Amino acid sequence: MELERVEIEKEDEMNIILGQSHFIKTVEDIYEALVTTVPDIKFGLAFCEASGDRLIRSDGTEENLEKLAVKNMKKINSGHAFMIILDGSFPINVMKSVKDVPEVCRIFCATANRTEVVVAETDSGRGILGVIDGKPTVGVEDEKEKDKRKKFLRDIGYKR
Repeated sequence: MELERVEIEKEDEMNIILGQSHFIKTVEDIYEALVTTVPDIKFGLAFCEASGDRLIRSDGTEENLEKLAVKNMKKINSGHAFMIILDGSFPINVMKSVKDVPEVCRIFCATANRTEVVVAETDSGRGILGVIDGKPTVGVEDEKEKDKRKKFLRDIGYKR
């Protein structure tokens, strides 16, 4: 078995959702889930087939984001994996809808952080083992940090 680290290419403010799915209609179903959940959402989507034609299938509302998703999935090159690249919206706004797509099996990460994907290759093919998403923690929050976190969530409208 060979292991490879694949760094995701994207602009700092963009978010990604990296997941695993199992069927050719993944692209159409995720597309529908995204556009019906967030009107005017800007995204690109790419999905690697694991059998049949074994193509990277793609779609999106922004051509540049779709091309970027395809570029990243070419590097990952792992069957049944998909990537959504979001610009101007956040994974929290669409995560439930994406998870509710019947063919979605799992989500590896949803982040704007620098991300590396750990891919294994064997005689059977390639698969995602996991992701490296962010730096290690440096401590435990105290009361001041708890208050700061709670205020931040209210300031950006995620809590009342």
